[in-house]
Amino acid sequence: MALSFCGNDDAYGVENGTLNNGCFVDALNLVPHVFLLFITFPILFIGWGSQSSKVQIHHNTWLHFPGHNLRWILTFSLLFVHVCEFAEGIVSNKSVETTGRWTMGTNHLHLYMPAFMGFVAATTSVVYYHNIETSNFPKLLLVLFIYWVLAFITKSIKLWKYAEFDVGPQHLRFCITGLLVLLYGLLMSVEINVIRVRRYVFFANPQKVKPPEDLQDLGVRFLQPFVNLLSKATYWWMNPLIMGAHKRPIELKKIGKLPIAMRALTNYLRLKDAYEDQRTPEDPNRAPSIWRSMYRAFGRPILLSSTFRYLADLLGFAGPLCISGIVKFLKVEERNATSDKTMDTYFGVHFMSSTKLLQNTSVLAVLLFLALILQRTFLQASYYVTIETGINLRGALLAMIYNKMLRLSTSNMSMGEMTLGQINNLVAIETNQLMWFLFLCPNLWAMPVQIVMGVILLYYLLGLSALVGASVIVLLAPIQYLIATKLADTQKSSLEHSTDRLKKTTEILKGIKLLKLYAWENIFCDSVEETRGKELTCLRTFALYTSMSIFMNAAIPIAAVLATFAMHHFINKSVPSPSEAFAALALFHILVTPLFLLSTVVRFAVKALVSVQKLGEFLQSDEIGDDSWRNGDMSVFLEAGKKHLGATKAINRKQPMRYQMDNYEQPTRRPMRPSETEDVAVKVSNGFFTWGSNLSTLSDINIRIPTGQLTMIVGQVGCGKSSLLLAMLGEMQAIDGRVHWSKPPECEMVHEANISKNRYSVAYATQKSWLLNATVEDNITFGSPFSKQRYKEVIDACSLQPDIDLLPFGDQTEIGERGINLSGGQRQRICVARALYQNTNIVFLDDPFSALDIHLSDHLMQEGILKFLQDDKRTVVMVTHKLQYLIHADWIIAMKDGSILREGTLKDIQTHDVELYDHWKTLMNRHDQELEKDIQQDSQTTLERKTLRRAFYSREAKSQVDDEDEEEEVEEEDDDNMSMTTNRRSKIPWKVCWCYMSSGGFFMVFLMVSSKLLKHSVIVAIDYWLALWTSSQTNQSLTNATLPTRSAEEAEPDSYFLLVFIILCAAGITLCLITSLTVEFLGLSAATNLHHNLLNKIIHAPIRFFDVTPLGQILNRFSADTNIIDQHIPPTLESLTRSTLLCLSAIGVISSITPIFLIALIPLGIAFYFIQKYFRVASKDLQDLDDSTQLPLLCHFSETAEGLTTIRAFRHEARFKQRMLELTDTNNTAYLFLSAANRWLEVRTDYLGAVIVLAAAGASIWSLEYSLRSGMVGLGLTYALTVTNYLNWVVRNLADLEVQMSAVKKVNSFLSTESENYEGSMDASQVPENWPQDGEIKIQDLCVRYDPMLKPVLKHVNAYISPGQKVGICGRTGSGKSSLSLAFFNMVDIFEGRIVIDGIDICKLPLQTLRSRLSIILQDPVLFSGSIRFNLDPERTCTDDRLWEALEIAQLKNMVKALPGGLDAVVTEGGENFSVGQRQLFCLARAFVRKSSILIMDEATASIDMATENILQKVVMTAFADRTVVTIAHRVHTILTADLVIVMKRGNILEYDKPETLLEQEDGMFASFVKADM
Repeated sequence: MALSFCGNDDAYGVENGTLNNGCFVDALNLVPHVFLLFITFPILFIGWGSQSSKVQIHHNTWLHFPGHNLRWILTFSLLFVHVCEFAEGIVSNKSVETTGRWTMGTNHLHLYMPAFMGFVAATTSVVYYHNIETSNFPKLLLVLFIYWVLAFITKSIKLWKYAEFDVGPQHLRFCITGLLVLLYGLLMSVEINVIRVRRYVFFANPQKVKPPEDLQDLGVRFLQPFVNLLSKATYWWMNPLIMGAHKRPIELKKIGKLPIAMRALTNYLRLKDAYEDQRTPEDPNRAPSIWRSMYRAFGRPILLSSTFRYLADLLGFAGPLCISGIVKFLKVEERNATSDKTMDTYFGVHFMSSTKLLQNTSVLAVLLFLALILQRTFLQASYYVTIETGINLRGALLAMIYNKMLRLSTSNMSMGEMTLGQINNLVAIETNQLMWFLFLCPNLWAMPVQIVMGVILLYYLLGLSALVGASVIVLLAPIQYLIATKLADTQKSSLEHSTDRLKKTTEILKGIKLLKLYAWENIFCDSVEETRGKELTCLRTFALYTSMSIFMNAAIPIAAVLATFAMHHFINKSVPSPSEAFAALALFHILVTPLFLLSTVVRFAVKALVSVQKLGEFLQSDEIGDDSWRNGDMSVFLEAGKKHLGATKAINRKQPMRYQMDNYEQPTRRPMRPSETEDVAVKVSNGFFTWGSNLSTLSDINIRIPTGQLTMIVGQVGCGKSSLLLAMLGEMQAIDGRVHWSKPPECEMVHEANISKNRYSVAYATQKSWLLNATVEDNITFGSPFSKQRYKEVIDACSLQPDIDLLPFGDQTEIGERGINLSGGQRQRICVARALYQNTNIVFLDDPFSALDIHLSDHLMQEGILKFLQDDKRTVVMVTHKLQYLIHADWIIAMKDGSILREGTLKDIQTHDVELYDHWKTLMNRHDQELEKDIQQDSQTTLERKTLRRAFYSREAKSQVDDEDEEEEVEEEDDDNMSMTTNRRSKIPWKVCWCYMSSGGFFMVFLMVSSKLLKHSVIVAIDYWLALWTSSQTNQSLTNATLPTRSAEEAEPDSYFLLVFIILCAAGITLCLITSLTVEFLGLSAATNLHHNLLNKIIHAPIRFFDVTPLGQILNRFSADTNIIDQHIPPTLESLTRSTLLCLSAIGVISSITPIFLIALIPLGIAFYFIQKYFRVASKDLQDLDDSTQLPLLCHFSETAEGLTTIRAFRHEARFKQRMLELTDTNNTAYLFLSAANRWLEVRTDYLGAVIVLAAAGASIWSLEYSLRSGMVGLGLTYALTVTNYLNWVVRNLADLEVQMSAVKKVNSFLSTESENYEGSMDASQVPENWPQDGEIKIQDLCVRYDPMLKPVLKHVNAYISPGQKVGICGRTGSGKSSLSLAFFNMVDIFEGRIVIDGIDICKLPLQTLRSRLSIILQDPVLFSGSIRFNLDPERTCTDDRLWEALEIAQLKNMVKALPGGLDAVVTEGGENFSVGQRQLFCLARAFVRKSSILIMDEATASIDMATENILQKVVMTAFADRTVVTIAHRVHTILTADLVIVMKRGNILEYDKPETLLEQEDGMFASFVKADM
């Protein structure tokens, strides 16, 4: 085959002038391209080799030439036009060959060669340009400039020649050349613009430009805004991150910081300005509209995204049209292959008409491919822009809510207008709903357009019958909406039930020890199961609606197609041609998606309206007032900013607040005026203060607080002491009067220059201690600079050292909600330590001793307040109930009923108000007596420390259990370390999936698998049948022309086709229903079984399990993990199976029609495998990061809301805002990366899908020789189109399922715990009814340990307790007293020896029997929510008289009688509505109700005051006169009256005798205890 540029004929001559020869003009067009390639290739290869030392790492993404994006767009258009030109050239060339006027076999290279070279040159130009730009070598732009000019000139000559020879727009080549001239002209102007603006190339001194701040900062890793257009569209810059995740997990460091434009602060200022601008001077109180401010701040990106969306939707319709074209013209080409074609020729060059090109199937296939690529790129771009905007909006809203929260008036918080829960909802729910609404809102206006366009196209293809099918879809859409709203409602009610269930579970777990000792676990377990039953009913409805929704989604297209083709059959009495039929099929597939989504979008829009309304109410609620008395003569010095200079050294020192969130918002709350007398720190004159209900809480307050002295405020409970402190801090609304804060004298300030005291901040310790979720050290320093010596002094003063030593990481241990639970006293001491540590002039302490025992209070008073604070000359104001400290006060304020009773020194009061002084004195005496009694070794604090130690000693053992899953897998693969981690990270947890499936039941699994497979085969069958039907029709019409006689029999096969079609569709719809139901109900039964097993396992686990497993971890299994198993796994599983099967069936169909397609499938499969493998790992990491960064943010909000008064008193608003912004940005970074990774995946899978379509089309065009039915080609292409939609779902669902399966894995790890041995070797029926009758206990050689791994806690203990004896057991902490009491109930591992009660060895008894026959009173009182009756007798076996009797014994009868409802009075969670003492008494009453002949009291009187305890001792002696009572003593004097005393030490019995005999041994242990206790 001869290849010659002009062809080998003599049609070309130069006699008419050179430029009139077409071939020469084409040759001329080659020149610029060749020139560019010759010049740039050496530069590209040599230049970049040597130029390896680029400036700074991130500048290689820095794009700074003006008109950058425009150039990329133009270059892409240029490439596209070149492709068209090339196609046109080839098609013309072929036609030239077939006309036969010339000898066959010549190739006219000049028809397509220049186009090909132009394509190569354009590609080179953009590569070259990108390299110039990133390495900043502007001089080299000259080459490009020359190229554009030359190309422009040569193309213009060509166009001019065409015009001269009357070649007009009806010829395709004329249009293409015109376009090229235009594009080259535009590119030339872009180049000129760059050179003009930046003064490059021809100018001597080019403009200097600096990279943007973000790129100078190496911390910014999110490069989407800074990379070039191609990388933006395909997320190429994410490759290193996603590929790298495979080797080592993505950490927060790896994802870096957010670019400045996306930070919460930037967006907050944008939104705030838009919000505030709406407040006009005429109407300052008008509530600004949030919608409008959102539109002003974030409207433009949304419009951009909508534009992308419209483009994508319009391009989406190219698919069906191209399919119809390909199917149509395949037939035509088959027929017209032989017929002759006429060609237009002008000056020896051949032209084809413009429409001709679009009739070539190969061209259509390529067009289809390009349209798909573009459509997907635009769609992803639209998604990305909305997501970025949504994230920006969320950051701005969070900052707005936080700022408002810091200014909320306290009364609002306490009076319940704005509860903590509401604020948490705003943060966790409302902002997210608005963000989601933004994600989806382009759909609101894009979808209707898409639907209308689709319907018009259908009408154009199939006429009226199409409208029938479309109306089926449209009419079913409202049902979708209905189902969606129902779903939301069901979800709400199931949420209520699950919260209820969680509350019950929490109670059970907190009181598990008690439940086991009383053998009540089954009763409580049943109550949880009952709630779970209600929840499951809701979940069942939920599953039903979900499956309906899935069913609608799958069945609607089938129904629509059925309606359409049946109608077409009846109206037109014929079936549509394959080209129309399959185009219509593809259109229906396109139409279903927006209709299905529309219901979701509408629902989100409704939710967003509600959210905005809530937000509006919140932003309009009351703030702390700026009343007149605060605006004194002096303005506030915004010292808050100065403290942070450390953090932002780089920023201009003169404006310490510039970087702060809002210097213009820092509330001017406490302007101080120089007061009349210099020695008064705070003076309140004539003050009336209220909490907002206009009734003054404090009235007629006139007080002064002397500077540098200790002021005490005393008075009865509820007389307004704390309110007075808050009123001075400006937290209450002042009705009248003023508060003056005096300025610290200047001399002192000079004197104190080295330690700048922050003068307007007040160190304030509230009564209800408030801790941050941070380390102990952070809680104490609270943002002040750390000074070791000062810190040590403070810790000693608050005697925190012993507590810190117990914590696993010392003072670096996290405490607070998420950290370790400290007891009340420990928390309070940390709060006081915080107040002491702060360097402020004024310290307010609100009842700092309330939760401390006497030693600690004394120590704190002496060391902390008198020594530490007074030495510092700080002004201290203290509210207290401990009157014995009044002697230390310099100034006393006595309050009564919200007003001041007395003010003065103790001496003043002694002389002026004798009555009050006497009253105090009697109270103080009482205190002193208590003091004497209370000094003993086992004080409350030691108790607290003991519980803390128990918690930790056990936790360390647990930390090994936590890593067990990891270790198992390590054992499985003993490869080298690296490969092991990568393997583990990319493996799909099949084992866990199987476990999940099997817990759903084998029948359900079988049903699901079979129905799924059947459904998909039926769907394929429907489409296959359609292909047969339509093709048969066309084949008949071909034969018909020749045999006119067959018209009679024609109708018969048609109706037969229709019948089968209807049957298949009906079967398909039914199967859709069955599959959607089976998947949901499989999930439901799995959830039911897993939760049931989990609950039973955990409730019956040995007590040791609860010691070593943190409560939070167990609760997580019941809350988060159960929720995932209930609601998230089924839909993910459904979606995954559906999309996988769709893709597989599509690929199967294509391969069966055109087997040649399989060759293309191999590389595609490999590519897909790697994409999903990398993505799954990265997505999991990013998901974890997103989850783990969200928690601190929510916690920060809730803890700020709780500690508002403290933060404001300390004046630390700015620091907290800064922290909030950091947390928000971190979370947003993670979320942004997660969504960018999703885009990365979708772009890649979509491009793969496009390649599949191209391959399918190519295969069907090539396979024409094998006489394919055109219907089959249509079928194959329609299926190939669906693959593009579903490929990314396969991967994303896989990734989601993998994350969600970890919940099953965690639950599973708990299912393997050992249960206690409930059976025992005796049968319950063999135990006598009234055992133990006498209460005789023999302990023989007893050895006990908590766990086979641990050392024994009791070693060879022997004792005998005769019936009815009162026994006291004492010993130091940790000597094994409590372990002995647990041994009676077989709660611990008795591995040697035995305990015999009334002749029966307790180890042989069933646990239920043993534990239900003994009684115990524990040291920490546990009450459950419910009624008093339920707490005393959950089994409902006793009469009311017996309950009252028990209450009377416990000294509670009168109190309970007074309660509304008596025995049925409510007990709140944990018994919070009773004092600790009362709770302890209830526990006693509970033991009395169960009339057992053996009672064990485990330090039962620890939290009861002396008087009550004495009564109790008497009662126990009388009421239990004939029973055996074993008391484990807390205070030794309680067992002096016992019949027998056992003294224990380190798990052994040290002394064993009557108390009188033991007291006689002077040097004995017992004697020394008693001495210490007297």
